[in-house]
Amino acid sequence: MRILGVETSCDETSAAVVRDGREILSNVISSQIALHRPYGGVVPELASRHHLQLIDSVINQALAEAGTAIEEIDAVAATYAPGLASSLLVGLNAAKGIAFATGKPFIGINHLEAHLYSPLLVPPWNSSALQRSNDLFPMVSLIVSGGHTILVQATAVGEHEVLGQTVDDAAGEAFDKVAKLLGLGYPGGPEIESLAEQGNPSAIAFPRSMLDDPTDNFSFSGLKTAVLYYLRKRGSAPQPSPISHEPSVSDICASFQEAVVDVLVGKMIRAATKCGVQTVSASGGVSVNRRFREKLGAACIRHGWQLLLAPPGLCTDNAAMIAALAYHKLRDGQRSEYALDVFPSIGLGRGTSP
Repeated sequence: MRILGVETSCDETSAAVVRDGREILSNVISSQIALHRPYGGVVPELASRHHLQLIDSVINQALAEAGTAIEEIDAVAATYAPGLASSLLVGLNAAKGIAFATGKPFIGINHLEAHLYSPLLVPPWNSSALQRSNDLFPMVSLIVSGGHTILVQATAVGEHEVLGQTVDDAAGEAFDKVAKLLGLGYPGGPEIESLAEQGNPSAIAFPRSMLDDPTDNFSFSGLKTAVLYYLRKRGSAPQPSPISHEPSVSDICASFQEAVVDVLVGKMIRAATKCGVQTVSASGGVSVNRRFREKLGAACIRHGWQLLLAPPGLCTDNAAMIAALAYHKLRDGQRSEYALDVFPSIGLGRGTSP
């Protein structure tokens, strides 16, 4: 079964063709980072206009790279939630139009759920037999991105329960806001990570918000505020390299990043221990962070857990994960009506199709 997936939830225009939910034949992603960088964040109107300009060419490129004619597609899937309403509408309506014109099944996908299972696209986890076995499930998974920080327990593909989530800022949002406080560029995550590699993660004792809280929820607003108060107390902008006894901007970045990573990994360890799982996974843009992967990997080795991480290209928003999840839903007999609307603020449900 070859499925065409379309993803336009935020600022990536993406289309992909995936066979049988595990073999990526193409995965075209057109990023808008350069377009939004002068504004320090995504401008919804600019994003949707850019999607409109690119959607046809991106879909055609995905089909060409897959060596697949539109008539050979078995089904069409698109992100319907969550995200920017105007951006979601572009991809959703394009997918509906293709499905209607070709008479193929159509299904809407929650891209948070697609993120959740995106590590399963990587060998050997993309084996259909393994994905249905007890060797992989149950697992504790973290979705961590610019807009979301969600801890989940999954018992099978499409069967999951939210354990906890952020009560305020998402981890990626905190990276962007702290980068702005420091006068760094957009997006903030890569900027902070790069500088952090040159800094001392123990230079400043920033708080580990909610790490000792008995729930599986997260909070990063207080950490962001702690950075703000630290900078105000200094009374001057930090320097790019040490010129005195005060921490440099690299030390601030390293200390902030370490605080975020400690909370993310600490919460994952506790949840995995509590749930008694043998598999841990992480997905979403922030999961690309090298320090996060290093500390999570070390924790999994200590506890004897197998760790599933997708490559960077499958961590940010992409259509391959949309098409892959659609395969499992279509195989289970799920379909969507053409009347399906976008749901910009919906969270991660229990895996039911709209």
